[in-house]
Parts: sequence; C-alpha cells; structure tokens
Amino acid sequence: MRVVVDLDLCQGHGVCQDEAPAVFTVPKRGLVQITDATPGDAQRQAVEAAIRYCPTRALSIADDGDSDSTAKGTD
Repeated sequence: MRVVVDLDLCQGHGVCQDEAPAVFTVPKRGLVQITDATPGDAQRQAVEAAIRYCPTRALSIADDGDSDSTAKGTD
C-alpha cells in the first residue's frame, strides 16, 4: 500500500491526521504531509478512514505498484 495525496485538492482540514496520526501530519495553516508513504497493514484501516472522511477527497491508496489509485474517498 502506498498513500497518495493530491496537494491541489488538500485544504489542510486535518481530518487525515485525526484518523491516522502515524501516517499524516497537517501543520497549522499548511497542507498535509505524509510521514509514512508506505504504512504497513496495521495502519490500513486508519488510512482508509482518513481517505473516507477527507472533505476534499485529496487522498488515495495505490496498491501493488499500480500507478492508478485503487481507493479514492469511497465508502
């Protein structure tokens, strides 16, 4: 699993950091920073929650070396 962010969409709401603090950091008045772009399976559920609840749909997951995202803000 590889976490992908579209910084053109990110508005720095910080929901991702709330859901998966081991993977995302959002500084005050800043955009998301991925602190662990390839988290292990133990973080997958938290990352998926961050993707699901991102208000701007800026996050996605790429699996198995795919260049396209396989999960993008879907329920």
